[in-house]
Amino acid sequence: MRRVLSICSLLLVLSCKSQPVLPESDSVKKTLEYLASDELEGRNTGSKGIEKAAVYIEEFFKKHKVKPYFKTYRDSFNIQDVVGYNIVGFIEGNDTKLKDEFVILGAHYDHIGIVEGVNGDTIANGANDDASGTVAVMEWAKYFAKSKSNKRSILFTLFSAEEMGLKGSEHLAERLKKMNIDLYTMINFEMIGVPRNFGKKLSYITGYKKSNIAEKLNTYAGESLVGFLPQAQKYKLFKRSDNFPFFNKFKVPAHAISTFDFTNFDYYHHVDDETDKMDFNHMTNFINKMIPAIEGMTNSMSKEIKMNNE
Repeated sequence: MRRVLSICSLLLVLSCKSQPVLPESDSVKKTLEYLASDELEGRNTGSKGIEKAAVYIEEFFKKHKVKPYFKTYRDSFNIQDVVGYNIVGFIEGNDTKLKDEFVILGAHYDHIGIVEGVNGDTIANGANDDASGTVAVMEWAKYFAKSKSNKRSILFTLFSAEEMGLKGSEHLAERLKKMNIDLYTMINFEMIGVPRNFGKKLSYITGYKKSNIAEKLNTYAGESLVGFLPQAQKYKLFKRSDNFPFFNKFKVPAHAISTFDFTNFDYYHHVDDETDKMDFNHMTNFINKMIPAIEGMTNSMSKEIKMNNE
């Protein structure tokens, strides 16, 4: 009996070790507090602050066994005399055939740096824009590195130079296109640090009518997570975020998801876009609810997400 109990205990321990832990608010808060700290001086592309952010993300990926897709995590490019670099993590799919198909989850980790002062504060910390999306992508990378539950391969892409006109995502999209990767879908996460008003869907997706991705993500999640926002169409947000270069190059479903809806956050490109304005319970809830949606997208046996004929 003692031997049976020992074997059962061992199996229980091994089972526990193999189970990924869902992202927790303490981890979300810790990462965002650093990325949006004054030490990073607003993470302007080419600055010392964004170099610190890049190193932090690289160390996070290393710690959680997220491999670099290229020789290193960095995808470097030049904008005149400014050197920028995207950070690209990689988790290979576990299916022998589907692993050759790719899903990209992205966000931009740069912001606008030092700006005109407000009450003596000159650092545009960019907590919501877009440290929030960056943290989400990092947490998903950590989760899937542990769960290994993705049949398709996933690239976790953190872009710089978004604030300079989507230059980082343009560079990476072009590079991956030249490599002829089989890109299935791309989702960019932009400003997910504050919740929408009561009664609204948790998030919305840009380019809603261009594909059936919202419908499919909601089906995979088992609830209505992603909806339509009229202002997204009005302000042409589909073309204003890092999803757009991938749509341009690959002609596949490539969208941005956000919870910022023009009514729930007053500090866009402002020095008060700081950590204390973020809702970490909301962020953690959003990150966790998206996991089954991402798993459905990465694990469907056929390419169920398709472009619509507009």
